[in-house]
Amino acid sequence: MRLDDERESSNFEVQDGRGGGFGGGLGGGLGMLLPFIGSRFGCGGIVVALIILAVMGVNPLTLVGGGGGPQQNVSVSRDPEKLNEIQRWSLRVLGSTERVWEQVFQESGQQYRPTVLSFYSQAGMSGCGAAQSAMGPFYCPNDQKVYLDTDFFTELRQRFGAPGDFAQAYVIAHEVGHHVQDLEGTLGKVQQRQRSVGQEEGNALQVKVELQADCYAGVWAKRTGLMEPGDLEEGMTAAQAIGDDTLQKAAGRRPVPESFTHGSSEERMTWLRKGLDSGDPAQCDTFAAAG
Repeated sequence: MRLDDERESSNFEVQDGRGGGFGGGLGGGLGMLLPFIGSRFGCGGIVVALIILAVMGVNPLTLVGGGGGPQQNVSVSRDPEKLNEIQRWSLRVLGSTERVWEQVFQESGQQYRPTVLSFYSQAGMSGCGAAQSAMGPFYCPNDQKVYLDTDFFTELRQRFGAPGDFAQAYVIAHEVGHHVQDLEGTLGKVQQRQRSVGQEEGNALQVKVELQADCYAGVWAKRTGLMEPGDLEEGMTAAQAIGDDTLQKAAGRRPVPESFTHGSSEERMTWLRKGLDSGDPAQCDTFAAAG
């Protein structure tokens, strides 16, 4: 992507947690976050989270017992002079999402309120509980922030086989897509619906949420005017690598569609491509689509 001339967003914070870390280490921090995952994605979401941990070499049994609350003080900096190169690059991606979604919202007579990108390393805090790098990037509707440990980009390249700057930008754009859903009221409506249905239907609703965020990421990419040759292939590779069926297979499990919370590789690729082809968020209504 041609991001060199894109402005850096000023909507960021950098968490700097010093001291003893989270009580119980990795397990303690993730133990705090799992209730949030369960409330947002259902039990199937927790299963997928544990599968991802297994793929990344983390023993899920470390989540059982022990832990406790965070035992470190997290300071927050908003000083652009303290940003490293990959953080600055991420903020150029965020700046491009602000440019695109401001335009989209203006077209419908609305005003876009940007999200905040919260950087942390290994462990941090979010409005949804503890943030842990092993969980990957996520959006927290409680404080309307995107949380990112940029080391995930290394995981994306090395463990998931999805290299390239566009693959990394797609990850950020997907989380911003959740913020757009939050502003539209979609997340609240889905969460309310999930509380009144069973696990399988709740998972199916969550899949539609995630696929719409993929489509919104495609809309962003189309409208930026910054794509270069090879970017499309990088995006498709990333979408394929993080499909629920692919992750479950990588963990040595038989794919169970009823447990999917993000969609299959084919579905994720399809909806990302739909956004890329159309550049129209109206084409991203996964809730009206069959299946």
